[in-house]
Amino acid sequence: MIFLTRHEHFNAAHKLYNPGWSEEKNIEVFGKCANANWHGHNYNLIVTIKGEVNEDTGFLMDAKKLSAILSEHVCEKIDHKNLNLDVDFMFGKLASTENLALAIWEQILPHLPYNVKLHCVKLYETPSICVEYFGN
Repeated sequence: MIFLTRHEHFNAAHKLYNPGWSEEKNIEVFGKCANANWHGHNYNLIVTIKGEVNEDTGFLMDAKKLSAILSEHVCEKIDHKNLNLDVDFMFGKLASTENLALAIWEQILPHLPYNVKLHCVKLYETPSICVEYFGN
């Protein structure tokens, strides 16, 4: 088994806010991230796929095709957008980095070739905070 990893970057705004809670509770739990005027991050996305090398091409998957999937189904939908308001696959979800990583996984999975498995979505919200998701 071989692993192939692609790095992408996007910028997005969000607000962490549970509408079922009071303003005070949201500020207590989410602090500055509950700012009514939103805030943004420079996200770094790292996606790893796995599988066997195709004998005809020498590739697990053409890296340009993986890049196109990430661009079309993730980055173009979220780059310079408000995660709470503008991103269809985040509607109804709290816009935490954890939920964003799960949603990105769901966006990528249906577009991979049958012989390729999604191994990991790693998402950096800041240089010192990231989440990793390896599927269910």
